[in-house]
Amino acid sequence: MTEIAAAGAMTTLDPAEQKPQDIYKLLVGSVVPRPIAFVSSMDAEGVRNLAPFSFFTVDSANPPVVCFCPMMRGAANNGLQPTKDTLRNIIATREFVVNIVSEEFAGQMNACSAELPPEVDEFAVSGLTPLASDLVRPPRVGESHVQMECRLQQVIHVSTEPLGGSLVLGEVLRFHVSASLLDNFRIDPGKLQAIGRMAGSTYTRTRDRFDMERPK
Repeated sequence: MTEIAAAGAMTTLDPAEQKPQDIYKLLVGSVVPRPIAFVSSMDAEGVRNLAPFSFFTVDSANPPVVCFCPMMRGAANNGLQPTKDTLRNIIATREFVVNIVSEEFAGQMNACSAELPPEVDEFAVSGLTPLASDLVRPPRVGESHVQMECRLQQVIHVSTEPLGGSLVLGEVLRFHVSASLLDNFRIDPGKLQAIGRMAGSTYTRTRDRFDMERPK
């Protein structure tokens, strides 16, 4: 029998006995690095919204479906509605765009993470360029090298408590990819220079990579 080296003392935690804010810290510090969905949406009146979400991944390739998880605001929500503007917009209009974040406009993405009133246009706040989409009303982010126009497939509400979340699944109707990054449907990560989210104010670059062939 192969012996497993001890990793040192472990701390065991029951989430039911901890504050939600502390459980949040455990999750975002453990599930790393996380890609960032920079989601553009519009409300029913046409007000644009742009916000980053790091609870983000791919759900399906056939059909292409991506998903992200907007969280409920915490108890100290500065007078804003508990539900994020992005989620309310998507439920109302059933459309959104996921823009991939590259290092070159990380600062402008971060400006859009501020808790702003719903009438504020984050494109104007950040100085990012809105581009008309082909099939949905929300604009794409011109600075992004990969943009995905999405139609809402479904929303799964997991919890409406503070720091609870909802799972938003959207079918990708259009991909827009910078031609310089693309070769036979493969995207060059060195040119994309995507960034990822760690915990707190820390982000990570994707420059340090290594390859491993999958066993056959």
